[in-house]
Amino acid sequence: MNARRVALVFPGQGSQTVGMGRLLAGAEPRARSVFERVDRALGFDLSRTCFEGPEEALRLTAVTQPAILATSLACLEAFDAGAPPGWRDGVACVAGHSLGEYAALVAAEALDVEDAATIVRRRGEYMQEAVPVGHGAMAAVLGMSLDDVRALCRDAAEGDVLSPANLNAPDQTVVAGTAGAVSRLIGLAKGRGAKRAVPLPVSAPFHCALMAPARDRLARDLAGLRLRDARVPVILNVSAQPERRAEALRGALVEQVTNPVRWVESVLRMKELGVTALVEVGPGRVLSGLARRIDPDMATANVEDPASLLRARAAFGWSDPERS
Repeated sequence: MNARRVALVFPGQGSQTVGMGRLLAGAEPRARSVFERVDRALGFDLSRTCFEGPEEALRLTAVTQPAILATSLACLEAFDAGAPPGWRDGVACVAGHSLGEYAALVAAEALDVEDAATIVRRRGEYMQEAVPVGHGAMAAVLGMSLDDVRALCRDAAEGDVLSPANLNAPDQTVVAGTAGAVSRLIGLAKGRGAKRAVPLPVSAPFHCALMAPARDRLARDLAGLRLRDARVPVILNVSAQPERRAEALRGALVEQVTNPVRWVESVLRMKELGVTALVEVGPGRVLSGLARRIDPDMATANVEDPASLLRARAAFGWSDPERS
């Protein structure tokens, strides 16, 4: 892989299971330091929850979001620890899927780790509180074009909120809305040509109009967030366009709460910028799989544990894992 043609991408969800990040934190001091910084910023032992559970705690949005952020940034530090000096100077761009956009901003040096952890914790709380448990839902629609999913949403809504939320791949769109509307969509989908429509185990209906209360509360906090111009372009969820300006980044974080994640367009935009390989940094390999469905020629690697870290280093030709 040529670092000058690589994008770093950060997941918004992943394998939120007990033990996430534990092996890397145990093996790499720089990764462990990230968890320590996040613990201090939040004022509680998030790392212990990540490493030891309980599982129920990791499923709470207000815990899940900072846990994924901390794990992703720890993975990035572990990757950097074995890289040649200055390798990231040549990275073409960064991007994050939903929550992952905050990790991308840290990677682009627009946001500090501590501030990211604090605002992400609040984001999770606001999203969880925006819609009563059980009143909202999400589902993945597979094997159907985006235009057809939009039409399906219109027909299933019946006056309720229902819209595309994650535009993940040409044949995979996640929808969000009221529980009743999502249930109706699932019932209609197969008869309209979808391969499957699968309800998702989420605690809130993200990236739809039901999140407006969370957006408004988060906007007040984001107004005071310390943001700098990004050192490398950030491909934004809301526009799929590269951006560096701090105020534009701030506005995008507000708008992404109620707007869909335009991931297909984001990957295609990376390709237009000359990116030929993605490194997914954080728990899981969802974004790697989506990237290959969007562009089969895109090379991918991921960093989530010591084994994947070694494979990613080997893909870059960094034979000495202690190189710094």
